[in-house]
Amino acid sequence: MRKLLTASAAVIAIAAVSSPAAAQTNERHYATPLPFPAPFNSLEVTNPQNGFLGGIVTAIADGIVENTNIGTRYTAAADAPADSEVATRTVTVEFTLTGLVNQDCSFYAGNNANATNIDFGVIGVRTGDNENVNNAFEMVGPAEANIETLTAGCNFNNRVSITKDNVLGLVNQNPGGYDTNEFQANIPYSVTANWTGVAQDAVATGTVQTLDVATNVASNELTQGAWRSDMQINITAPAITSNGLVAGAYTGTTTLVLQAL
Repeated sequence: MRKLLTASAAVIAIAAVSSPAAAQTNERHYATPLPFPAPFNSLEVTNPQNGFLGGIVTAIADGIVENTNIGTRYTAAADAPADSEVATRTVTVEFTLTGLVNQDCSFYAGNNANATNIDFGVIGVRTGDNENVNNAFEMVGPAEANIETLTAGCNFNNRVSITKDNVLGLVNQNPGGYDTNEFQANIPYSVTANWTGVAQDAVATGTVQTLDVATNVASNELTQGAWRSDMQINITAPAITSNGLVAGAYTGTTTLVLQAL
């Protein structure tokens, strides 16, 4: 005779299964002490609503244990909602990082305006009374200015340009009257700038870059990639030996521009 399940001997284990998915419990078990023929002497129905024996056998077995004093029944059913979405074993998240660096050009030109006022002082001419008439009042030698900054550059493709305010160079604004065959009231000059940089859009090791503005040229420019280095600017007014210089104050302005493109 089969033993009937008693409460004192029952141990129920509950386990939550996350992966892989398992069928939910739906069990019905019947037992009888009588020598009923199979399958009624010991009947097990799993998922009775869809089981192999179907609802008819289940209904007969339920009628016996519920309406007679023969046999017993054990049922176990469990239910829980499924995952809200399809479970994913591996999750990959890609973060896009962004930031902005402003375009900037720098040139240290001293601490005040006086630093960029370049004064040649007296531009010497031949004033001796023993000079030959063809040499009188001509420049003794070239006028030169040397400028250097240890901090210059741009952090993007850029243009370096040098522009004179007058292609004639240094100009005497109040020369009075003079013989144009023998005198002139201007002093041409050239400008040369040197620094370390690269060509525009080039990704390379910097080399010496040179920008020249000749004595008879008003401006010039050079485009290049990002750079930072010292910069030397040399201004040279060659000695004028074909004419004498009219006395007076000679002035001119040279403008250097660093511009990010």
